[in-house]
Amino acid sequence: MEVFFTIRRSKTTIFADAKESNTVLDLKKIIQGILKISPDDQALYDGTNEQVLDDSKTLADSGYTQQTAKAQAPAVLKLAVKEGDTVEAINIVDYSSPPELPDVMKPHDGTGTGDQK
Repeated sequence: MEVFFTIRRSKTTIFADAKESNTVLDLKKIIQGILKISPDDQALYDGTNEQVLDDSKTLADSGYTQQTAKAQAPAVLKLAVKEGDTVEAINIVDYSSPPELPDVMKPHDGTGTGDQK
């Protein structure tokens, strides 16, 4: 079965999918294809408890199943990159919020005048 992920690092967000039977290392290889960062230089963390994921475990063994990582509600993972012998601190920049709509673009209650046919 397929599982879906939102992988976050700093200002970067990656949407990826894999099979439950894939390993964490397989997911890192998918990330390598996108970011050109070697799997050896990646550290993937669970998005809720920030536990590092074991490369040899399957995604299902790591707790990511069709019930916990759906397309409509992907599981969140955090990515950190190794720099030499140390791993950078997890740094996720929040998404920006759009500005408030101008009055002319706000929805109206439908009582306006106009030609009705």
